[in-house]
Amino acid sequence: MKNLLSLLIVFTLIPLAGLAQDGSVEKARGGKFALTNAKIYTVTNGVIENGTIIINNGVIEAVGANVNIPSDAEVFDYNGREIYPGMIDSGTQLGLNEIGSIDEAQDYREFGNVTPQMQALTAVNPNSVAIPVTRVSGVTTALTLPSGGVLPGTAATINLFGYTPDQMFAGSKGVVMNFPSSARRRRQTQQQAEEARKRALETINETWDRAELYAKVQDSPDARYYPEMEALAEVVNGEMLLYIEVDAAKDILSAIEWVEDRGYEKVVFMGVSEGWRVAEELAESGIPVIAGPVLSTPTRGSDNYDAAYANPGVMQKAGVKVALRSSDTENSRNLPYNAGFAAAYGMGREEALKAITINAAEIMGVGDQLGSIEVGKKANLFVATGDPFQTSTDIVDVFIDGYLIPMTSRQLRLYDEFLNRTPGVQKNAERTDG
Repeated sequence: MKNLLSLLIVFTLIPLAGLAQDGSVEKARGGKFALTNAKIYTVTNGVIENGTIIINNGVIEAVGANVNIPSDAEVFDYNGREIYPGMIDSGTQLGLNEIGSIDEAQDYREFGNVTPQMQALTAVNPNSVAIPVTRVSGVTTALTLPSGGVLPGTAATINLFGYTPDQMFAGSKGVVMNFPSSARRRRQTQQQAEEARKRALETINETWDRAELYAKVQDSPDARYYPEMEALAEVVNGEMLLYIEVDAAKDILSAIEWVEDRGYEKVVFMGVSEGWRVAEELAESGIPVIAGPVLSTPTRGSDNYDAAYANPGVMQKAGVKVALRSSDTENSRNLPYNAGFAAAYGMGREEALKAITINAAEIMGVGDQLGSIEVGKKANLFVATGDPFQTSTDIVDVFIDGYLIPMTSRQLRLYDEFLNRTPGVQKNAERTDG
């Protein structure tokens, strides 16, 4: 998390707010809003036809078909358009990764194999160009993740609006662990792969043994400050989520056994690309999963072409609680299309919508604040011309923490700039031979 200052310097001239076509700055604005004459998909309490939502002080103050509109509210008549809870991408590096080819623009990885104390939130760049690109697509919240090593750091859930990381923090963190993979790497024999996996598992077990011992003595006056163990002790004590990245079926079964042996309760599996092979065992374990990316290829050449598309639906029907992730940064905006493929390949539209709203919020422990349109929850929502899983649908307005967000981004500005070029290309210009 060392490059925050560099990122801030690089992007000082890129405003958090958007630039209008005339060059003026469009800023997000709060207030008391009445969103009326809309079809409201609450996710948790059905669909409200011709409904109204009152937003005040950043939260949803009222929602229903017969809501009185306060005289001091700014009214938005949406004329039958659809309102949904803001989508939640449960696995990105938004704010941590800007330009892949420039080291100074990446801040998601620290030196060392065991660095659980490193906080992704402190490295989030609120002025990241990818954030406006994502939020104008209806994605209002994301889990941003460190990577690399066995225990690369602590992930954070962020809302995609704010001038500082603290303003963006959505109230949930979790230690990330990469479970040892049985997959054979290039130029590795199967025996070498198995030995590498065994060594990685030994490292994990030795680290967690120390963490459990530290958790027992950390309140002792003689205990010295040990940041790595301090971070892991919160997991041991059930105060912090543990996100375990695991994909192959064999490794998922080993990870279930590892969690049961350790007795940790707040555990989430991530990736789980072969979860469909062991869906019954996952359901029996009671461990929720964050699956994805759905827009992916099968893990084995012998699998059906649609294995990745169908994976979330198979697990959900087996009884596993499923959220979805894009596993992307600049294309986190494609989250609704990941969900659309999951819906089309067995999950169904209603469950796919839950997977990117209320399920995601509940898995991260913020279901009382986010993930549905209910009175008292944060006003994170978006207005669309139709089904957000369809590429033909336009997102009309986005609200985050009750703020009306400028519907602009770098890509939209480029689109507007080059859609009708003046002067255009002179295809019939007179040629002059030298």
